[in-house]
Amino acid sequence: MIKKLVILFFVQFFLIYPSFSMEKETTFNKEMFEKAQSEGKIVVVSSWIKYCSSCASQMEVLNKAKNEGKLMDVKFDNIEYFSFDVTNREIADLLKVKFQTTLLIYKDNKEVYRSLGETTEDLIYEALKKVI
Repeated sequence: MIKKLVILFFVQFFLIYPSFSMEKETTFNKEMFEKAQSEGKIVVVSSWIKYCSSCASQMEVLNKAKNEGKLMDVKFDNIEYFSFDVTNREIADLLKVKFQTTLLIYKDNKEVYRSLGETTEDLIYEALKKVI
């Protein structure tokens, strides 16, 4: 009986909730961040922590938009996307981020949008569309 419960748990955890097992890596680099801003790009930054499912969901939405090259009807070619582990205090302090699943959008070298815990594709896309 216990063996069945353990198997059921793992099936549910890794198949039904795949975002828990999503590979996360820090892509934020201060020099690349500043370069993207100096080139006039819109810069999107998200924070995450290792076992955070909402972080993974947010990253999936942003990676999907980046990899498909569009946000519904908006091209992603002038947008640079970075992510970082919120436990990296150097980056977190630089961006004034205290919590995981923080989403930041910069335009013209200024922060123009900040949200905490937003994982809904439509709302993230709407925030980006407003900035573009």
